[in-house]
Amino acid sequence: MKILTANRLIDGEAVWYSADRGWIERIDGAEVASDAFAEERLRSVGKASFDRDEVVDVDLIDVQAIDGRIVPVRLRERIRAAGPTNRLDLGKQAEPETTHTA
Repeated sequence: MKILTANRLIDGEAVWYSADRGWIERIDGAEVASDAFAEERLRSVGKASFDRDEVVDVDLIDVQAIDGRIVPVRLRERIRAAGPTNRLDLGKQAEPETTHTA
């Protein structure tokens, strides 16, 4: 399973692509690609957003579903999604559970 991630160009915020809301600031609403066709569609979305100067560092990342939540496989991506591992009072993990659209 993969999701599309990037950094919003205007402020550098880590964002994920949601089919119904565009680029969002919380990983929980990201669209999950489960096959090569869906991955290619997400790549196309990311390229189009990059070409419009909306986002940079566009990438498909590996994720897994754990207890109904999307969890990145790599530590780097977990930190981008939540915040630093040594300070739980910082980053998105310290914010109230709300959905922000990009």
